[in-house]
Amino acid sequence: MVQASRWLLTRDFRLMWWSQVLSQVAEGVSKLALLWFVYAVTGSPLKTTVIGLLLTVPPILFGPLIGIIVDRFPKKTILIGSDVARGILIGVIPCLVSVEHFTVASLYLLTFLYGVATALFVPTLSSVVPFMVRPPHYTAANALLQSTTSLGIILGPAAGGLGIAFSGSQDVLCLNALTYFASAACLVPIQLRAHGSESVSPVAGGGFFGPLLEGLRWVCLGRQTVLVLIILASVYTFGSGAFTTLFPVFGRHLLGLGPVEIGYLWSWLGAGLLLASFGLVRVSAWDLSRRLSVIALSSTVSGVALAGLTWTQDVRIAALLVACIGLGFGTWTPIAWGIIQEVAPPGMVGRVMAVYTAVATATSMLGMTAFGWMAESFGSVASILGIGVVMGVLAGGSVWFGKKIGVAGIGKAAV
Repeated sequence: MVQASRWLLTRDFRLMWWSQVLSQVAEGVSKLALLWFVYAVTGSPLKTTVIGLLLTVPPILFGPLIGIIVDRFPKKTILIGSDVARGILIGVIPCLVSVEHFTVASLYLLTFLYGVATALFVPTLSSVVPFMVRPPHYTAANALLQSTTSLGIILGPAAGGLGIAFSGSQDVLCLNALTYFASAACLVPIQLRAHGSESVSPVAGGGFFGPLLEGLRWVCLGRQTVLVLIILASVYTFGSGAFTTLFPVFGRHLLGLGPVEIGYLWSWLGAGLLLASFGLVRVSAWDLSRRLSVIALSSTVSGVALAGLTWTQDVRIAALLVACIGLGFGTWTPIAWGIIQEVAPPGMVGRVMAVYTAVATATSMLGMTAFGWMAESFGSVASILGIGVVMGVLAGGSVWFGKKIGVAGIGKAAV
């Protein structure tokens, strides 16, 4: 119990962690089932990316409103409601639709609504961290939350691939609803509490544009650190979003894999993310410059691994390279979220994270489109190499930002 408390920080955080394990496994199953269904029916990499686009459009369309909702309404209610909504949309509804009417168009609609629920969930999840753990543990908490994403990638696609092979995409989506409902049940006992100086009142009721402008002004004019983070996040999601969305296409084109094999290979991406997550727990108290150097190093590793992925036909070597890519992808989010949570008042984290998420997902959508078009026009090799170049740019930007922070210090850079 002592060891568990040290790793999972608080009782409420432990409940949140287990909820996220279930939620991320469900998401891993759902994503593979959705992507495989569309690709199997259409045979088009570009049309397959529509699933990824529909998941990223809601934060862009509704980002300002989402930020205010997160800061104004009970965060626990939003988290539970999002899980229940996702279970209904991607689980219950496919069960009620006949095979003849379960078309790509209907799946696109369900995916968009699922994306709306997820768009509410993500900034809410990041904004509750200051109400569960203390500031020195922010990066550790974010890393542990990301470890649930890793577990979801490890377990979800493998389970989804087996389910698709033996039963079909629609049945997999139906059964997956239970996992989302179990995730929501884990959140019911949670109690969110602020700590000391973190006890900042959320945005008051009344008006929309006032709180919105306050959040935008804080990000764009008052906090240079957050603004640079958002720019670097755009670079990160431009490459990583395209890779994860097109992963089934790359696996099928480069290695000739089926859904079960792709599911297992995808699990190696999760293994890399998991390794990065647990590694970041130990660097939670490092200064910002050193944390950014970790991002630079890991992004370089993932860029090299992406290039190596185009030169092998051996599935075992490909699995190792995919794990290295996951290791590189896994350092960005916990560190970036931790910096925002350190700098932003808890009563404004929802709005700041909504802006961060909206911009990052817009560039993710752009990356999916660009690299999906590249894969269809020039082949998967060109697309993967392009993503590797993007990760190299992120490494260079992190080095530059780390040097700037090292000279100015986080306090001066944040004002």
